[in-house]
Amino acid sequence: MQRRTVLAGLGIAGLAGTVGTMAARPADAIPLPLPLKNLLSISSLSHVNDPALTPIFPGDPEFVLETATTVAADGYYLQYVRQGEHTGSHWGAPAHFQEGGLTADRLTVDDLFLPAVRIDIREQAAADADYAITIDDLSAFERANGPIPAEGAVIAWTGWAERWGTPAYVNADADGVTHQPGFSVEAVRWLIDRGVLGERGALGIDTFGPDLGIDDTYEVSTILFDRRRISLENLTNLQSLPPTGGCVLVGSTINRNGSGAPGAIYAITAAVGR
Repeated sequence: MQRRTVLAGLGIAGLAGTVGTMAARPADAIPLPLPLKNLLSISSLSHVNDPALTPIFPGDPEFVLETATTVAADGYYLQYVRQGEHTGSHWGAPAHFQEGGLTADRLTVDDLFLPAVRIDIREQAAADADYAITIDDLSAFERANGPIPAEGAVIAWTGWAERWGTPAYVNADADGVTHQPGFSVEAVRWLIDRGVLGERGALGIDTFGPDLGIDDTYEVSTILFDRRRISLENLTNLQSLPPTGGCVLVGSTINRNGSGAPGAIYAITAAVGR
């Protein structure tokens, strides 16, 4: 693979389509003029999982960290973790909403390494907590930035991550209804029709999930979780992901028959000024 593959145009995004092939080759079969760390910039899009701060989706299991062993008493330190598979920053597999859908252990690295775009709707979300991304929003993004890559991750930057660890993140009203922005059903169908969400692809967001908080039918998630498509939820640090030209890489424990998992989710972009 030549350096121009990494840096030219949507070169970073192009890496997503070759990761499986790269993993199968010996290291000396991939000549590079510089170490990858000099070509790529990697940023974390995941919150630290902390029971004192991590908001829990209503109805999900409690999140508990307990000290199991200590250096003083046992010679090593270890915590016992109890949490749902969708605690904190996490990803969802098709089985999360599709009966018989693919579980986490049946997906591959190609499903978890995707070209990504970031759509900034912070202004709309600040004005309306129930704001849903529209087809017009997506069309305007493409007019300004070019086509959204096929089988990519469409990441919504709502600004909700700034509310992390406070009641304003859940943003429940007097009746206990959560108010968070998300994607409209029409916009998601538009992404599917255009192949952005194809055999693979993802919706990502810095809220509990791609559905509006007020939608207790989870219609967007039900449409999304088909084939090999995934979700990326409770993201943070989205200012580190450019509007176009980056990739997202999802790392996590892979549970047998998992519906997803708390994740170490990374933005990968071309390094600048190195």
